[in-house]
Amino acid sequence: MKNILIAGASGFVGKYLANQFLAEGFSVTGLGTSLDHPLNQSPKDQSGQQFENFKWISADTTREGDWQNHVAVADIVINLAGRNIFKPWTKKYKQAIYDSRILTTKHLVDAMEKGKPVKLLNASAVGYYGDRGETVLSETDPVGSDFLAIVCQDWETRALEALKKEVLVCCMRFGVVLGNEGALSVMTPAFNWFVGGPLGNGSQWFPWIHIHDLYRAIKFLMDDSDLRGTFNFTGPGMVRQKDFAKALGNALNRPAIFPAPAFMVKLMMGDLGASLLQSQKALPQRLTDLGFEFEFQTPGVALANIFTKQ
Repeated sequence: MKNILIAGASGFVGKYLANQFLAEGFSVTGLGTSLDHPLNQSPKDQSGQQFENFKWISADTTREGDWQNHVAVADIVINLAGRNIFKPWTKKYKQAIYDSRILTTKHLVDAMEKGKPVKLLNASAVGYYGDRGETVLSETDPVGSDFLAIVCQDWETRALEALKKEVLVCCMRFGVVLGNEGALSVMTPAFNWFVGGPLGNGSQWFPWIHIHDLYRAIKFLMDDSDLRGTFNFTGPGMVRQKDFAKALGNALNRPAIFPAPAFMVKLMMGDLGASLLQSQKALPQRLTDLGFEFEFQTPGVALANIFTKQ
């Protein structure tokens, strides 16, 4: 039985992955700053039985500590740790966004034993590319120059330090992850109040991925011991932001006719707002070339699935 360690396991994506892996019989150790984890509060699988293979470690992973002992015995390390970006980007909070990712990754890599067979699957984001307009982006395209691009570049650089310890490293550049939490929890209130619509003029490309396809893609990388390098974790059906807003409105049975002007988005949300107006036509080139098949081909299908289950 493989022992999977998930840093950032109390976040939206981390909770989903932990549940999926436990349901498949894996042993999971979760790391995070929360004092407890939902799986400890209601630790049952789909058949109503308690999960026996879950361990929660509460720790500040930006600091060295005893938590690193659990890294050394893991077969798979999935690093999702990082402060939520959907909050106002004050100077202090931007530093927290940076440190929570870069310092955690450094300490994870430091704790790994050289020569021990282990795979590191490290989160990143398509924000790596910056605002790229109409350019079709694959994993070989260069890094951008804005704040999020710098964070992603340094995040990946820290992860790749594990190569010196003969660790297999995969850097996963996430698009906007669609599920019952995360970005959708920020987007849906306006639609529920009948004032939803595109951001700015809506012409920017909007990279997305359904959370279950994200899990399946991670499992795909885990199951092939030779796979390594950088992967865009984005759905195959690329859409502009205005078309995504329309699909979201359809899924909620709400109109999507009230655009948020770009100047207002920037005025209200500052640097975060500017990042939400960026365009990244990032395709999952390497995953599709390797034969990975997405279950959710379009955002409309993905959103219908998410809101039908709620």
